[in-house]
Amino acid sequence: MKALLRSTMVRGLALALAGFTRPAPAQPQRILVIKPDHLGDVLLLTPALRALRYSQPHAQISVLVGSWATRLLADNPDLDAIETCEFPGFVRGAQPSTLAPYRLLWREAARLRSMNFDTALIARDDHWWGGLLALGAGCGRRIGFAHPLVAPTLTKALAWNSNEHVTKQALDLVAALGSDQPQTQTLRFMPSAAEHAWAEAWLAQHQIQKPLVAIQAGSGGAAKLWPAERWAQVAEQLANQAQIVLTGGPADAVDVAAISQQLQIPHLNAVGQANLGQLAALFGRCALVLGVDNGPLHLAVSQSTPTIHLFGPGDKRRFGPWGDPTRHVVIDAELACSPCGVLTHCPRQTKPSECMTAISVQHVIGHAKRLLDQAGTSI
Repeated sequence: MKALLRSTMVRGLALALAGFTRPAPAQPQRILVIKPDHLGDVLLLTPALRALRYSQPHAQISVLVGSWATRLLADNPDLDAIETCEFPGFVRGAQPSTLAPYRLLWREAARLRSMNFDTALIARDDHWWGGLLALGAGCGRRIGFAHPLVAPTLTKALAWNSNEHVTKQALDLVAALGSDQPQTQTLRFMPSAAEHAWAEAWLAQHQIQKPLVAIQAGSGGAAKLWPAERWAQVAEQLANQAQIVLTGGPADAVDVAAISQQLQIPHLNAVGQANLGQLAALFGRCALVLGVDNGPLHLAVSQSTPTIHLFGPGDKRRFGPWGDPTRHVVIDAELACSPCGVLTHCPRQTKPSECMTAISVQHVIGHAKRLLDQAGTSI
């Protein structure tokens, strides 16, 4: 019933906003890419942004993201401008009133309408709010996916496969404009010179003598965590030939402390010490980065560093690493109930999540040794 009501509401609003649209030119001139997500998903958009610039070299390309994502795209050469929006449902913390998303929709549509975008790509397949925003902004060409809640707002709805990788979806949106795409489709994030200098200074300060292996164990979703004692076992078995560093943001401090307390080997703790660009620069100097399903792991992928991603409730088909699967490995237990998509807790009431505890230490170590051997670092 709730889905039916929302679908009816979207259709009604789409009809009401249709009068604002302008005719689309034969070729896109001003393109708006709407992407409401957080760290990992925004990084997974970057191959499509490169393809868009390649295929539309003369267009003015802007992206609309949350304020939390601007650093990820700040130095991206494929963009002309970054616009921000505090997307309803994506702002972390207290939720606004029921009517607040619609008031914001009206204000943002008016703001964007003044910028004369003729084409919008809705780069999240279920983002009905973004579809309405593109309609209200007057975009005469609106491309997205045939999700029931989004299709009424579009001029071109692509076939929707709910299991498809989000990067492939974004590339399909660009291809729908009818232009060639580049062969290079890797993630793109470029730390600044100052951020590279910070990483070099950090390495010098700690007198790193061995290949560096980072463990990024924290996650915004408690159901995605792997037991601290298992991370400690992995670290100890890799410590002979590698220098272990525990990384993460301030919110990861408790989870990382639980690992650190169990380690009997010398190790480094960089939690809370680096911003996104500095962390990327540090990952770029690592021989391997391991972690659960989280955004910083995609940051490591963007630096061409080998990675191991532990997946449980998250969907590896849609949100797994975008890159060479021999260098960016996904490990999951393939339980029948996984992926359930519930990231805050296990619906089966297991704690830690059964899908995570079913991943063995030896399985992780085996892949880690292979990747380090592959990079010329024997363990």
